Amino acid sequence: MPRNPEKLEKTYRKILSEIGEDPEREGLLDTPRRVADSILYLTHGYEEDIDRIVNEALFESDNDEMVVVKDIELYSLCEHHMLPFIGKCHVGYIPNGKVIGLSKIPRIVNVFARRLQIQENLTTQIAETIRKYTNAKGVAVVIEAKHLCMMMRGVEKQNASMITSCLLGLFKTRQETRAEFMNLIRG
Repeated sequence: MPRNPEKLEKTYRKILSEIGEDPEREGLLDTPRRVADSILYLTHGYEEDIDRIVNEALFESDNDEMVVVKDIELYSLCEHHMLPFIGKCHVGYIPNGKVIGLSKIPRIVNVFARRLQIQENLTTQIAETIRKYTNAKGVAVVIEAKHLCMMMRGVEKQNASMITSCLLGLFKTRQETRAEFMNLIRG
């Protein structure tokens, strides 16, 4: 479905009126356009193609030791309230004859984070995508995030954070592999 910035701008102008604001006042004149541009940017993951992102950046390798990329910043929007959740993602995998280009892992994280999401699904989508492209012996993804929907509304808990994990292959079946990954991301 094509994304329409002009239609979004009109919608945000109407929202401003519906909350009791005057969209014609000086401070709000360009707000509908800016918000439309912002929401399109924050959800550009819908337009991304994983095949194009990976772009054959898979390389033969005899390495069979764990590869970990940690502290990947992520910003997403909660699909329930469209408020941000902000955190970091840790990804580990055990190669099975090939490795993926280093920059491709954060790019994969961004593709899924830049969609309306729940953290639980985001974690799984990243892990399954890494496994699909690398055919790794195991993949582990841990996300730690703070959710503004919990901080700004509802229970209003400022220090609560959510941790989710998805463990596939050897990370799920071998406790020592899982423990090594957890030690590496905390170190």
